[in-house]
Amino acid sequence: MLVLSRRRDETIMIGDDVELTVVDIRGDKVRLGITAPIRITVHRKEIFDAIRRENEAAARLSERDAAGLPVPVNAHNKARRAVPAAAMLNRPAASNKRSSAQWSPALQRGPTSRRP
Repeated sequence: MLVLSRRRDETIMIGDDVELTVVDIRGDKVRLGITAPIRITVHRKEIFDAIRRENEAAARLSERDAAGLPVPVNAHNKARRAVPAAAMLNRPAASNKRSSAQWSPALQRGPTSRRP
């Protein structure tokens, strides 16, 4: 373990892009400011340990344990339902070939024609 001494408003660099600054010292407490890229997660040690324990417990779930859990519904899950491709494209399944005029009534009029 590297031990460094810093006073208030002094900074320690970790790598090229993480800054650790002593913001305040009050009695036996030190307040630290951390500047890091968003790709680097920063947690207090006790929170980090709790996250690790939860992840390990979730990894140990058997299929029987997971069978009773509700399946979250979100836009991604809805899009992955078994829907025929023709239905998703709003086409009849028998014919995948349409002219551009069949896709939109506006295209039948042409780009320069106006509605009466």
